[in-house]
Amino acid sequence: MTVESANSGIAIKDLVVQRGGRTVIDGLSLSVAPGEVYALLGGNGAGKSTTLFAILGLTPRGGGKIDIANVDPAQNPNTVRERVAYLPETVALYEHLSAMENIRYFLNLAGQPRPRTEIEAALNDVRLDPSAWSRKLGSYSKGMRQKTAIALAILRSAPILLLDEPTSGLDPVASSDLNGLVTVLRQRGVATLMVTHDLFGAAAVADRIGLLDKGRIRQEWRAGTSSERFNVHELHSAFAGAGT
Repeated sequence: MTVESANSGIAIKDLVVQRGGRTVIDGLSLSVAPGEVYALLGGNGAGKSTTLFAILGLTPRGGGKIDIANVDPAQNPNTVRERVAYLPETVALYEHLSAMENIRYFLNLAGQPRPRTEIEAALNDVRLDPSAWSRKLGSYSKGMRQKTAIALAILRSAPILLLDEPTSGLDPVASSDLNGLVTVLRQRGVATLMVTHDLFGAAAVADRIGLLDKGRIRQEWRAGTSSERFNVHELHSAFAGAGT
């Protein structure tokens, strides 16, 4: 399944967001092209989640421009949310429903019903064990919930994927599986923005990494072609020095 909107992505220019009389985002500019994975690194309070909320039109901006799949979220938030798959740190799915039932429900709610064969294919893609497909989510681990949410994102064929601390609380195997899924979505033309404080996870999957500090990009790196795509020691030093 490929993404239909080939000429879509994320473009943020001079974004300003103020909350509680404090400037949280101060002139942020970044872009994510179709088929690109951008990791936004930053510590607690750096403004990572606020950036995602502004993209979704959930937080008003005090200045700057945001273009999401060719739409301004301030003017057409519902249209933006139709074109974005958002995976929060804590996935909000129904505990009393199975993975299959959750996916069917949310696809129907979005007006995008899919046949059972496509849902099963997506669950296979995310490596969720078939024995769990009909179990209630109340028995799932966090990694299994993440896989269910990613399967839903795949089925929605959204051109943009937003990930908020996607590896938080996951074991190494589940984190590796998640990175593999992000790679698959990149190949399908999805523009992926992940916000995280996990620099090792970012280095494993991102095409570009930006360090968010005091509401703006302090430094940016592009993946190299060698086996060590990023200099992790350099990333760590920059991350440790942020906020000083």
